[in-house]
Amino acid sequence: MNTRDSVPIPDVQASADTRKLAIDRVGIKAIRHPIRVAERGGGVQHTIGVFNMYVTLPHHFKGTHMSRFVEILNAHEREISVETFQVMLDEMVARLEAQSGVIEMSFPYFVNKSAPVSRVQSLMDYEVSFVGEIKQGSKVFSMKVVVPVTSLCPCSKNISDYGAHNQRSHVTICAGTRGFVWIEELIECAERRASSQLYGLLKRPDEKYVTEYAYDHPRFVEDLVRDVARDLNKDKRIEWYVVESENFESIHNHSAYAMIEKDRP
Repeated sequence: MNTRDSVPIPDVQASADTRKLAIDRVGIKAIRHPIRVAERGGGVQHTIGVFNMYVTLPHHFKGTHMSRFVEILNAHEREISVETFQVMLDEMVARLEAQSGVIEMSFPYFVNKSAPVSRVQSLMDYEVSFVGEIKQGSKVFSMKVVVPVTSLCPCSKNISDYGAHNQRSHVTICAGTRGFVWIEELIECAERRASSQLYGLLKRPDEKYVTEYAYDHPRFVEDLVRDVARDLNKDKRIEWYVVESENFESIHNHSAYAMIEKDRP
């Protein structure tokens, strides 16, 4: 037996640090892991999650144990949910002896949509993030969706003899919830307030419909965030939110932007 094999390996991360500077977030970023996410329609969607996992580090510890983050992630089943997040978060903070911690998971989420006239079906993808946090003993869960939509300019429609400029827009909703909220609910909250929603596949009758629908429903970037925020204010499951809209202008070399924030209670 090699004598070196019997020598204990020092735990450098757990050694003392004399600089007396605590670290607010330390951990791993951008680790990919297969996940399953429950759909509102009763199915389960298989996708890939990109995880960020952080904890606080007291000033007297030199480093954190990075391998434990990966162990925690791999120890759980692949069906990620709000409940799974709470368990993983508790375990991460406990195993790494931290007072606070954050787990962020971002993933593409697909919704099967029917075109408005032909009813032809196609998948539409959305960027979704779950964030779970323990801070000063309290837990917070939030969900973020980025919803691409069409916005048609009311001013352009009003001053033009024919036509009006329109553009693709991103409506982003980040919401802290006190009850269960489906991903699809936040997506629909943004889409129903846009000039038109987007589809993966449209036939010619569908293109005519969505073009004319957008023309009949002009929206400034300010209209988008106000209408979405008003709907969120009516939902008692939503504790706090940030609603953003960015219009990628078609006649300017810049974006138009608006944001409304309702602070945490």
